[in-house]
Amino acid sequence: MFDSTQRFSSRVDNYIRYRPGYPPEIIEFLKTSCGLQSKSIIADVGSGTGILTEMFLKSGNPVFAIEPNREMRHAAERLLQSFPAFTSIAGTAEETTLPDASVDFVTVGQAFHWFDAARTRQEFRRILLPGGWVVLVWNDRRIDSTAFLAGYEQLLRDYATDYDQVNHKRIDASTLRAFFKADPDTKTFSNFQHFDFEALCGRLLSSSYAPDLGQPGHTEMIAALRGLFEAHQREGKVTFEYDTIIYCGRL
Repeated sequence: MFDSTQRFSSRVDNYIRYRPGYPPEIIEFLKTSCGLQSKSIIADVGSGTGILTEMFLKSGNPVFAIEPNREMRHAAERLLQSFPAFTSIAGTAEETTLPDASVDFVTVGQAFHWFDAARTRQEFRRILLPGGWVVLVWNDRRIDSTAFLAGYEQLLRDYATDYDQVNHKRIDASTLRAFFKADPDTKTFSNFQHFDFEALCGRLLSSSYAPDLGQPGHTEMIAALRGLFEAHQREGKVTFEYDTIIYCGRL
């Protein structure tokens, strides 16, 4: 199923439990580099289960969470219902449904690679106030900094259905330069997750390209994951290392 708005419908529980958050330093970076204030209005586009949305809500910002996938959107509504400044919207990057010139920041966490870049740029320009910022964020998993991570990358290439086609790493500097019409400001933070085997399985199955239970290759993939885990675990845990990369600029 290539429709990006539906790919994660069966992955929501694992996504909530096992996907990484973002380093809190992101907020301070945006305050100093982009003038973020607690009164700044945020449109978090492709907001999913609300991982990035929650960071801005905790910082005091009003946030419009734009998410097309019903299951992920409903999960965010359940998890973030205690924040009065949270507004959930069924929309897409290309059609957010927000009014013209209505937000100070458009943020995107782990989702820009699913968007139609040309239509998205037009929509973001429409909804941003003059001088507004676009902030793109990815937790970029390191693929060869440890033997375990190199093995995990190979496991994905052996068993994942369409890994290369949907991998966010295909968004390169030239793609970003074309979107911003300039080189965006960039900042990188380190980020980590530590998993026992159950959590490692959940992290793998939160990815839309990993064969799910009952799909061809699932049993073999989990067996290979078990072998990889046993070969590299230390005190019952393995570690995912990420570079959390932020790209920000004006359109």
